[in-house]
Amino acid sequence: MLKLKASVSMLLAATVFSSAMFSPVALAGEVIKLATTTSTENSGLLGAILPKFEAESGYTVQVIATGTGKALKLASQGDVDVVMTHAPAAEAKFVADGFGIEPRGIMENDFIVLGPKNDPAAAKSSKDVAEAFGKIAHKPSKFVSRGDNSGTNMKELAIWKNAGVTPDFNGYTSVGQGMGKTLLMADELQAYTLTDRGTYIAYKAKLNLNISFEGGAALANPYQIMLINPAKYPDLNHKGAKALSDWFISPATQTMINEFTVQGEQLFKATYKK
Repeated sequence: MLKLKASVSMLLAATVFSSAMFSPVALAGEVIKLATTTSTENSGLLGAILPKFEAESGYTVQVIATGTGKALKLASQGDVDVVMTHAPAAEAKFVADGFGIEPRGIMENDFIVLGPKNDPAAAKSSKDVAEAFGKIAHKPSKFVSRGDNSGTNMKELAIWKNAGVTPDFNGYTSVGQGMGKTLLMADELQAYTLTDRGTYIAYKAKLNLNISFEGGAALANPYQIMLINPAKYPDLNHKGAKALSDWFISPATQTMINEFTVQGEQLFKATYKK
């Protein structure tokens, strides 16, 4: 009888231990919700490097890939633990409004203008990207916009503004899609579009488009990682978020970012400086 009672007690204890180990409350601290851009996801970078962080730290990173505007909105609502985006003006406002802390520049690439191989707008001969956009609008040529309030879309709209062009010309199409799908649509329509170089390289083999314009400070594309202010949302996984942010700026991870290539081409340049 005593042996039976002991067995029952051990079974109950094991059940309680198992419930504690696998309950949502216990596991919540092991998951880090990262809101980031479709460009970092489409490029393959996160899929290549995050498993190392997970193996080293014991955390699981849940990547929510969306446009920068949506990523910052999720962060400002306390729906994610950490955010990584590429729209400096929007990020500065996010921090100024008290939602973000410890912004860290971790890497960069650049934006490029893609278009049909025959370059009907003669964008390639432009002195800067604003002139290239002006030529595309005044031809007018086909242009596919992400139209999703992403960092790329914000950059595109800023270029149109600098070019003195309202993007409502015949041939301009706003699709409300991520970068990968936008590239495929532009390819199908043989249209111009703005993309980050990393996603272009990742999709290059699928496209029949050329680089129509590149280069210049106006096309710089820096990425930042930012923590969520614990004063706003104390119940988030701030410890895990800080661990992930610290890992991204570590020398080993910065080296991995520099060494990540697709089809032999480097997609991002690590930029963190103390």
